[in-house]
Amino acid sequence: MEDDTPAIRTTVTSSPYQAAQFINERASDRHEEGLIVGIDTEWRECRQPDGHRCYKVAVLQLCVGRRCLVFQLYRANNKVPRELVDFLADPAVRFVGVGVDGDVKRLAEHCNLKVASTVDLGGAAAATLGRPELKTAGLKSLALTVMGARMEKPKRITISNWAAETLTKQQVNYACIDAYASYEIGRRLLSGESIPPAQS
Repeated sequence: MEDDTPAIRTTVTSSPYQAAQFINERASDRHEEGLIVGIDTEWRECRQPDGHRCYKVAVLQLCVGRRCLVFQLYRANNKVPRELVDFLADPAVRFVGVGVDGDVKRLAEHCNLKVASTVDLGGAAAATLGRPELKTAGLKSLALTVMGARMEKPKRITISNWAAETLTKQQVNYACIDAYASYEIGRRLLSGESIPPAQS
C-alpha cells in the first residue's frame, strides 16, 4: 500500500496463548460506541472424498488501528482461545471486510467460530458515498476510492501456501495489509470521515 504512514505492528502466530494476548490488549481499545475491527481470512485447498476441491480457513487476520493479528488457525489445529471466541461473538464489536459474509460462513463451518456483527465494506461504501456500483467493488478499488491509496495484491501471493508452518515475509505483508485496509476503510466510512477526491 502506497502511503507515508508508520508501520503496522503485526503478531504472526499459531499459538492460542499469543492470540489471546492480542485480544486482551485490544479490549482496552473499546469505546462506548463499540469497536471496529478489520477482518480477513486466507484459505488452503483440500479435497473432498468425492474428489471435488474445497477451501478451508488457514489464516485469520484481525486489525485494530495499526495492530494486526495473523493467526495461523490451520497450524493451531483449530485450537482457539476463549478470548477470541468471545471477541468474535461480541455484538459491540463490528467486523468489517470485503465479502465478509463468506469469511464468516466459513469460520462458522470450519472452525465453529461465530461472528456476531459484520459490515460489508462494498455495501457500506455504496450507501455512504451514494455510488451503487461500489457494492461489488474489491478491496483494491475501495482502498483507492475511500483512502486514496493504491494496493498491490500479487496473484502468486493470493494463491500461495497459507497452510505453511512458517509464512513468508511477503505473505505476512499481504495478510496484514488486507486486514489494515479493511479496518481503515471501515473506520472512515462508519465514522463519516471525509473521503479523498477520486483518483485518476
